[in-house]
Amino acid sequence: MIGTTIKRLRNAAGMSQEELAARLSVVRQTVSKWETGRSVPDAEMVIRIAALFQVSVQELLGIEEETHPDDLAKELARVNQQLAQQMEAARIGKLADRKRGIILMLSFLALLAALALDRPVVSVVLVGLCFLGALWVFYRNIGLLTHDTTSRSSLPFLRAITVLNGLFLILCVTGVVLWQTGVITGSEQEEKLLAAALISGVMVFSSIIAPKLPFNRYVGLRLPWTVQDEETWNIAHKTLGITALPVAAFYLAAAYITEAFDLVTLISVLVWIGCPGLISLWFFRRKYHGS
Repeated sequence: MIGTTIKRLRNAAGMSQEELAARLSVVRQTVSKWETGRSVPDAEMVIRIAALFQVSVQELLGIEEETHPDDLAKELARVNQQLAQQMEAARIGKLADRKRGIILMLSFLALLAALALDRPVVSVVLVGLCFLGALWVFYRNIGLLTHDTTSRSSLPFLRAITVLNGLFLILCVTGVVLWQTGVITGSEQEEKLLAAALISGVMVFSSIIAPKLPFNRYVGLRLPWTVQDEETWNIAHKTLGITALPVAAFYLAAAYITEAFDLVTLISVLVWIGCPGLISLWFFRRKYHGS
């Protein structure tokens, strides 16, 4: 509050920052830093500022109780500590935003490569490299990006999941490239069963790890309501852990016996994601809106 108070008193006195700086024998940038909260004056300067504007030290510091001169330095040290914590939090926030920007840029490049290129092998390789790059950025900065939602004890688990995601992505890209280049061949039915096996594998994997995933905004079932509330997040992922395995079994069986492979895939994925999504949404609305 001291910066806001100095600015208010300066404006009330009709002084510019330059004029106040000259009265206090400091440079204008020092006054600017005080008023914008980037620094605070020391104890001696607080007394001089209070005398200049003819106010009490207590009013300048924004406190009601009487402050003994001996306690003034302690009070300013406390304010300085709070300021340092705020500036460190702002620095961490800006750094995290830059890393998020890199991840979003790589994801956008992957989408662009998938839509713009008509050569399947080149497109798949570029998409895979972009997503691997995004996973690498996340892996290297996982503590920074999840510091506001996830405890440090959960970071090794998130790192392990990220590595597994990367390995699975490499496996998928390699398989598609080998298939498209003719190194691996098979019938259309075999191709569909392979795709079904991969998707079912992801479902089974999700049933194992979902209930253990800590609350975060990067790995897991990231829906608008699950990333807002940890309890809703836990409900969604516990439900996913229960439903994923039977959905995977149904999907494999249906893919093997039916000709409508695309329809079966669509229905299975919708049920796989939709059940925990809808149940967690119902819980979230009951918790916060009572409906």
